[in-house]
This record gives sequence, structure tokens and C-alpha cells, in this order.
Amino acid sequence: MSQRRGIRSLGSELPRTTLIGIALVVVALVVVDVVLVALALARTAPEARGDAGPVPTFGSSASAPATPGPSDTTSAEPTADGVSTRHMLSAVDGLEAWRASSTTCDVSETVLEHTTDGGQEWSPVALGDDVRTIGSLRATADGLSVLVGVGDECATEVRTSTDDGATWVLGTAGAAGAGVTDQGLVLGDAVVPSPCEDPLDAFRGDSTTLVACADELQWRTGTGAWVTVPIDGVRALAVNGTEYTLARIGTDSCDGVQIETMPASGVTPATTTTPIGCNPVATEGAIALDRSGQDVWMWTGDGVAVSNDGGATW
Repeated sequence: MSQRRGIRSLGSELPRTTLIGIALVVVALVVVDVVLVALALARTAPEARGDAGPVPTFGSSASAPATPGPSDTTSAEPTADGVSTRHMLSAVDGLEAWRASSTTCDVSETVLEHTTDGGQEWSPVALGDDVRTIGSLRATADGLSVLVGVGDECATEVRTSTDDGATWVLGTAGAAGAGVTDQGLVLGDAVVPSPCEDPLDAFRGDSTTLVACADELQWRTGTGAWVTVPIDGVRALAVNGTEYTLARIGTDSCDGVQIETMPASGVTPATTTTPIGCNPVATEGAIALDRSGQDVWMWTGDGVAVSNDGGATW
């Protein structure tokens, strides 16, 4: 009896061992399957490369940043409805001139450049880290004066250089000409309200002032009342002795910018202009003008043109 029970006991143990073995094999297969799946997923996942790098910026490069030029601001140039970016130009003669572009104090983008070869090449000139805006500039053979807005309040002051912008000193009021600023028109040592919203250009002589507005001109003598002259399309002003020189668009006789002249004194609402010549260039964006004798400079878009016969030919 006991021997049979022993044989029966041995027979009952064998199935248990087999089951354990089978279970171990199943577990091993499951583990192998998990490992294989993990390896397959790892091959299809993005490869890790350590710490994440910076997000690339469109247009970025490893080269040194270029000196900002006039083309960096053309996207915000003035329209007939208002002025976002102003262009300014001041000529010494037919070869030497200065130009500047400026936005508002809040935007604080300014460029000042100098040429001595008739505008073929322009060299950037630094004004100072505190300069937020440029309101006007006036160049002579003796040096350059610039009306600038400085600091968070954009307080206006004149800075003058006699060494082509290498060094600057405080200049005298009015040395940079009439200025168009966020605070108003700067005429000498006074800031006065503009006679129109968003003036395009302003010129102040010894006794008279002329302002180019979107649809008209405003003129006055001294601090007298403004005289409205219904001449539209004037985008920039210059002067030659007793006459103003105007850059005007939208005329029937010029598909571009027409040069006209008008008297600088005795102006009335009936005052008319005299057409001189036509520069066949695009009229979108800012237009800057200046004159030194018979040399007339015009800055439109990315290009500067010089006329040596008073604006008759370009």
C-alpha cells in the first residue's frame, strides 16, 4: 500500500514540475517580446542629442550683423495718411551730403550716413546710444548739426560735429534747421504745434517757415498766422535763395517726382509753382530733398539721385 502511494505521489509531482517549466518559458518569451518591441520603438523615435538647443530665428546667421541701411526702414515709410518713418537729406555740394532716417521715440530706430562721392557709397555714422530720434539735419562746409531726441522722454537737443561725426558737441538752437518731432515743430529754440496733422517736411529760414502737409502747404512769416496754400502732393522741401524748391507727386506732367519752385516770401493762397523737371522714379514711400546752388539731391526708396542743373534733368 505504501509503495503504491509512493508511486502515485511521484506521478502527481511530475505534472507540477512541467507546469512550472512551461510557466517559466512563457514568462521568458514575454520578456523577450517586450525587449524586442522596445528596441523597435527606439529605432523609430527621435534621436536624443543632449540638452535642447535654442529655437532658430528666421533669417539668423552666424555672421556679424550688417550696419542698418536706409532699406531696413522702407517697410514703415510715410504715406499720405501719416508719417511712420522720415527721411532727411542735407547736401554740401554736388558730391558731399548727409542723410538720416528716423521713426518715433517709442520705436527708436535711427540711421545717419555720409557720402563724399555723389551718393555712390554711404558710410554709417554713430550719434550716441541715448539718441532715440532724429528730427532734422543741416550740413555745411564747416560741419553737420543734427536735432535729436534723447532719453526716455525724447528731450530735443542739437548736436554738432566738425570732424565728420567722429565727435559731437552740443550745438546751438536752430543750427539743424526746422525739426519734425513727436512733440511738434522745433523752430529755433521753440516747439510749436504743427499747422497740420503729421507734417511731411518743414523748412525754416531767417524769417519764414514752410510746412508740407498731405494736401496743402502752410506758410508764415515769423510767428504770424499760417497761410494755407492749396497745393497738394508736396512731399519734401528745399530752398535756393529767394525760392523754395519742392518735390511734388501726382502731377499730370510727370510720372514720378516733379521738381517745382515757388517764392519764399509774400506767399498767399493764390501763390502758384513753376515746374522745373521730372525725376521718373517710384513715388511710394519717403521722399527727401535738398539743394546746394544748382545741385539738387533727391532720396527715394533705396536710391539717391543728383541733378546738377537745378532739378531739370536727372
